Amino acid sequence: MSEWTKGFWAMIAVCVTWGLSPIFYRALAGVPTVEVLAHRTIWSLALFLVVLGAQGRLGQLRAALTGTVVGRIALAALTISANWGLFIWAVQAGHVVQSSLGYYIFPLAAVMTGVLVFGESLTRVQAMAILLAVLAVVLLTWGLGVAPWISLGIALTFVLYGALKKSLPLGPVLSVAAEVALLAPLALGWLIAQALDLMPAPLAQPLGFGANLPVTLLLIASGAITAVPLILFSYAARRIEMATVGLMFYLNPTLQFLCAVLLFGETFTTWHMIAFAMIWAALAVYSASALRQSRRAPPLANG
Repeated sequence: MSEWTKGFWAMIAVCVTWGLSPIFYRALAGVPTVEVLAHRTIWSLALFLVVLGAQGRLGQLRAALTGTVVGRIALAALTISANWGLFIWAVQAGHVVQSSLGYYIFPLAAVMTGVLVFGESLTRVQAMAILLAVLAVVLLTWGLGVAPWISLGIALTFVLYGALKKSLPLGPVLSVAAEVALLAPLALGWLIAQALDLMPAPLAQPLGFGANLPVTLLLIASGAITAVPLILFSYAARRIEMATVGLMFYLNPTLQFLCAVLLFGETFTTWHMIAFAMIWAALAVYSASALRQSRRAPPLANG
């Protein structure tokens, strides 16, 4: 099996895991969202420490947490925590259609951020694709009488996270390990306060962890659900073209969407159908243009 093929199948595994993750988090619907998020943080840190320890890279993690970029790592950690929390809540509350829409919007929102913040350029066709996506969100807002706040929140927090990561001189595995390391004390503090019933009335809920064996095992497994796809993503990104990675990413929200409609029976109105069709068209137009550009680009010099 060639290195490209290995990277391709690793990316398929990443997208399938992310795309079917609503099934996993729906099984934890009886556990408070913040507790799920806290366990996801702690158990993913444990797995990252094992992986980095096996690679002899714990010193790099320590250096990242004590270096000059720790402030940017902290901002990235808070941003991705907000994204994870919003996604988990959306799944538990029955808004997977909206979460899938958010991950469809994300690539186009990221391109717009690149233009506005980093001075990147767009072709006329790519600009038309982004305009079509914006019109889709406006149309959905008008049709439903309310903005798709969950979708926009997921897309914008992920875009902000990506912008922060762009300036971090760390690889994906090491940077996420540093992020969850910074979040872990907060997560552990929350779980201790919840266990000791120190939370104020609106937040006081019994711990799901330890309530029964299936829930406890699922909470522990949330670490692997978080860490393993990121490790595989890092593996795939070094072996296949970024244009291919970008196109394959759409498998994630597509599987989320199918889970929402076929498994969870969520409402999918005519307005949703029109908006999704417009965004799918925008993604197809933008992706085709980006793929043509990548094929015309000169090859990178060796070394």
